[in-house]
Amino acid sequence: MRPAAVALNQRLERLARYRTARRRVAPATSLKAFEELVSDALDDLPSYVQERLENVAVVVDEGADSDLLGLYEGVSRVERAGGYHLATPDRITLFWKPIIEEAGSADPEAIRHEVRKTIIHEIAHHFGIDDAELERLGG
Repeated sequence: MRPAAVALNQRLERLARYRTARRRVAPATSLKAFEELVSDALDDLPSYVQERLENVAVVVDEGADSDLLGLYEGVSRVERAGGYHLATPDRITLFWKPIIEEAGSADPEAIRHEVRKTIIHEIAHHFGIDDAELERLGG
């Protein structure tokens, strides 16, 4: 093999190792990777929950100055009355920096778990379950 080909192979191998390492820590450093974790967590919800999520947007915010991991803003499903129509969507916000800090930035599985837990918590608010009831249920 010619020296140029050897050098190219070595570079490609280093690049592959770098990409593998980057994927392991990406949720801690990349907003896009974090958004993919949120999307995966939403996709993993049981179908009966997904079917009942009504007029709610899920967004990601940096949350740099927040201690909150997530926030539900809107009118819960149990509080909606007959006049509830043409309303702006409720909003579930996940704050990616506080979630990463809570989970520990070096552990992607811990981040994935914290994202899932936070989404479930905020979706519970969408269905009318308050913090006291969530705590009683262990969430």
